[in-house]
Amino acid sequence: MFRTALRNVLAHKARLLMTMLAVLLGVAFVAGTLVFTNTVSDAYQKSSEKGYSTVDVAIRPDADSDDDRPGAAPRLSQGLLDKATKLDGAASATGLVSGYTAVADKDGDLLGNGFANTGGNYFPGTDGKDSRYTLKDGRAPKAAGEVALDSKTAKKGHYKVGDTVRVSADGPVRSEKLVGVFTTDDGNVAAGGSLALFDTATAQKLFAKPGQFDEIHLAAKPGTSQAELKAAADKILPKESEAVTGEKLSDDQAKEIESSMSVMRTGMLWFAGVALFVGIFIIANTFTMLVAQRTKELALLRAVGASRRQVTRSVLIEAAFVGTVAGAAGLAAGIGIGAGLRSLLNSTAATVPDGPLVVGANTVITSMIVGIVVTMLAAWLPGRRAAKIPPVAAMSSVHAVATTRSLVVRNSIGAVFTGIGIAAVVAGTTMDDGKAAMGIGAVAVLIGVIVLTPLLSRPLIAAVGPVLRLFGMSGKLARQNAVRNPRRTAATASALMIGLTLITGMTVIAGSLQKSIDKMAADSFEADYFVKMGDGVVLLSPDVEKTLSGLDDVTASSALRQAPVRVADSNKTVSGVNGKDIAKLIDIPFSAGSFSSVNGNKVVVDEDTAEDRGWKVGSSFPMTFEDGKKATLTVAGLYEGNMMINGIQMDIGTLTPHMETVADALVMVKTKDGATDATKADLEKALGDNPAIKVQDKEDVSNEIASMFTLMLNILYGLLGMAVIVAVLGVINTLAMSVFERSQEIGMLRAIGFDRRSVKRMVRLEAVVISLFGGVLGVGLGLFFGWAAGELMAAGISTYTLVLPWDRVVVFLLIAGLVGVLAALWPARRAAKMNMLAAIKSS
Repeated sequence: MFRTALRNVLAHKARLLMTMLAVLLGVAFVAGTLVFTNTVSDAYQKSSEKGYSTVDVAIRPDADSDDDRPGAAPRLSQGLLDKATKLDGAASATGLVSGYTAVADKDGDLLGNGFANTGGNYFPGTDGKDSRYTLKDGRAPKAAGEVALDSKTAKKGHYKVGDTVRVSADGPVRSEKLVGVFTTDDGNVAAGGSLALFDTATAQKLFAKPGQFDEIHLAAKPGTSQAELKAAADKILPKESEAVTGEKLSDDQAKEIESSMSVMRTGMLWFAGVALFVGIFIIANTFTMLVAQRTKELALLRAVGASRRQVTRSVLIEAAFVGTVAGAAGLAAGIGIGAGLRSLLNSTAATVPDGPLVVGANTVITSMIVGIVVTMLAAWLPGRRAAKIPPVAAMSSVHAVATTRSLVVRNSIGAVFTGIGIAAVVAGTTMDDGKAAMGIGAVAVLIGVIVLTPLLSRPLIAAVGPVLRLFGMSGKLARQNAVRNPRRTAATASALMIGLTLITGMTVIAGSLQKSIDKMAADSFEADYFVKMGDGVVLLSPDVEKTLSGLDDVTASSALRQAPVRVADSNKTVSGVNGKDIAKLIDIPFSAGSFSSVNGNKVVVDEDTAEDRGWKVGSSFPMTFEDGKKATLTVAGLYEGNMMINGIQMDIGTLTPHMETVADALVMVKTKDGATDATKADLEKALGDNPAIKVQDKEDVSNEIASMFTLMLNILYGLLGMAVIVAVLGVINTLAMSVFERSQEIGMLRAIGFDRRSVKRMVRLEAVVISLFGGVLGVGLGLFFGWAAGELMAAGISTYTLVLPWDRVVVFLLIAGLVGVLAALWPARRAAKMNMLAAIKSS
């Protein structure tokens, strides 16, 4: 049976080619994902290890401190650094302080990659050098007004020693003299960011307070182990700090890198799974058609003594062979994809540290298992059906057709799944937490529709009959061929349906969310401009708000200043605003009171928070600030919160004295002339044309939101595009094998006057009909799932608006039609070139 199965594979290698390609693409996606993420993870881990190679013990604030005060643990002091320097076994002690620092090029544009743009201190040892950095040119910064840049940033900005560099740490622009250029293993620089170094005193003023450090790194003397040095450091630790070995730092960093890579890996593998799931339909369809074409052969095997199990096993052996070849080829293609993705990433601002391409044993094993198992699973049902065909019936060429009973059972099962699924999805939209019900319902609907697709094919394809009649006999025959074998048509269309369901559903969700957030921003804010740091994470210096509020064109301004506090028994974040001007900048509905009530110890609270706490207007509650001081605050107003504005809003003057570090998340500005290009330019000029700061009007905010959703959708389209490509292969495969089955029929058509052009048109129209059938089902399901998901999100987003992207729906259907046209090119050409006499003689 093994030799028989191998012979069958070699005999039908051309017909199995598309199946191999479908499996190959899915496996390549899996292998490429594993190679890419393993390579990036390994590169960052090795870069991290280099960064910690000079660190034997690190002293740092304890993030898991039992202290119940709000806010982060305090920074480390100069006194602690002095003690660490004198520890037995310590060769040196280095104090570190760092924070966000933007560097502008000579044209004023930002250098580096957003969040990875950092600044720090150059801490010279007894030899005058900092072991973390190797000076390539010039010297280290020694006083205020001096800066050193990493070599990559200096090269990008065309800077050399002696040039003036414009930098910004928290808002105001600083013009610094470039005194040195250095090389570093810093991971942020490797990721495409920039690193600017200042002398320690300047860095402390920018990122902390004089005499404070973020961490202290110790190097051990020869003969002193990391554990011994840590034990000595533990004895001098102040409260809320900890000492960790360099080995643990490296291990922790590796775990963080692996965790971040795991999220990316899981996401990409999910899309690979979609492609493989789509491939299952193609594999099953191919083996079903091959089995049908070899009915006599299989019957002969049964007649000479082969058991049902042996027949099934022969089909599975064929599948295993196909899966093995496809898995190996997919692995090779995946390695190329992984290398290509890394090169693509390096061509953008997000570069990856240097390192080898990593092809681990898990990648090889996973790729081969996926290729073989997926193929064999998909081929099992056709093999089982083949074994059930009675030998006599098969020898008599009486193929086993679906009985009425089997069709009724299939359709009943499909209807039950679809009905239960729709009910679960709709019920999920009415629940407070209906995600589980909706997810289960969506899977049930998808299964039900896939089972019902043969039943749905006849009426839906019949609906386009009038259009097909315009193409004469070719159109009529195309319609009849498309419904001749509903199960085959259904399997082919289902492959395309799945991809378009996901694409359409995500398009609806993304478009609706974008519109809702855009509407929320437009309805909630009266401010003309919003000022924030370019990366959206780092906070602004309070000098920014002071500068803007002093401009003649500015009629109202307020910073949004946030700080951790403790309310009753839980930690919260409160927002400080300018009580005098905030009502002119924010417009949200109040059920009681107003923003004008915000002053002193009077606050306004969103209705959800008030309900959870049992507060109403006039209620008082205790609050512990970041510095440990306490106050009693009074609720003076209740407002309708949303995703952008919520929680406790208090007067900025009351909050600021209790903050460890005074900084602003955002500055809102209203001007005399509203949002104009001239006014925007004036605001930017007042801030020194700082490349690190964004000055945005409402349209800019809307465009930024739109660009984020567009980027997300483009990534999703790209990832789901693999499933569509696999579906195209399915259409090609089905048509090619269908043409082979209908050789006699096509020969007879040619003999009675059907020319080659008509044959081509018939095959193309059949392909377009099948593809559009899958497209209509996919778009319909996608719209339904998109609506349902939106209804679930609407409970938490008051401005949620359903957006049905009809323009994109039309594009998706056109793409489905184009899929049919492209898929039919080779089968149609093959059918038209068929020799009519040879075709008529074939059996």
